[in-house]
Amino acid sequence: MPRKVSFSETQLPNFDKPIRPPSISVDFSTTVPECPVTAARQPARYTNDYIEKPGVPRANTTASIDRPDGDESYTKQFGDFTPLQQHVLFWDRDRDGQIYPWDTYNGFRDLGFNIIFSFLAVLIINLNFSYPTRLAHSYLPDPWFRVYVDAVHKAKHGSDSNTYDPEGRFVPQSFENMFAKYDRDGDGALTLRELFDMMHGNRCAADPFGWGAALFEWGTTWLLIEKDGKVWKEDVRGLIILEGTRSEPFRTGVDARL
Repeated sequence: MPRKVSFSETQLPNFDKPIRPPSISVDFSTTVPECPVTAARQPARYTNDYIEKPGVPRANTTASIDRPDGDESYTKQFGDFTPLQQHVLFWDRDRDGQIYPWDTYNGFRDLGFNIIFSFLAVLIINLNFSYPTRLAHSYLPDPWFRVYVDAVHKAKHGSDSNTYDPEGRFVPQSFENMFAKYDRDGDGALTLRELFDMMHGNRCAADPFGWGAALFEWGTTWLLIEKDGKVWKEDVRGLIILEGTRSEPFRTGVDARL
């Protein structure tokens, strides 16, 4: 089993409990009677009170109502990369802009996953995402199945939360919507059932690859950061979004849980 890590504990020692936003009325309708799901999945209507222009994608940081400016120290260090690039830099150990299959394998092993799971991750990630990112450099497939960091936005799949936009930027409104829609008790965390509800709600028609990719990503997330039967908001932002990439601090945080 992987070693559990908590960003709210190991990376943000002064982090308090997630903000529980109030129910805020808006001057327009967010529900309609002929589509009941609009009432069941209310968007985050409170983001403007915490984040400046939450619907505008951030090019190099990840803002939330708990961290309206993201993590500024990491943004200063890795501000030349989009949040999606920052996320995958954990596996680009030598910073050559290319993630080889063995980089993926070693990264998952460092996270505490066993040989079988780490090999499965290589098959899912490098076999499927190498060619889309390769197209920025050549129409010929890469014989090494490398994932190219500069074009990793082309690896964005369907049936996701749209927290990343098509260029790899971070959309605070979409991130907050995940919890506004599916965090039933408003405690700033998602149970396993709520995660499955979210994956089901995000499904696009005729997109089995996107469904499977979402299941792999959120399943991995659950194994890494689940605490007390839930995944917590700041931990999700820290792991899935990997604010500021913090590859070395992230490995330090993992080791701290040994």
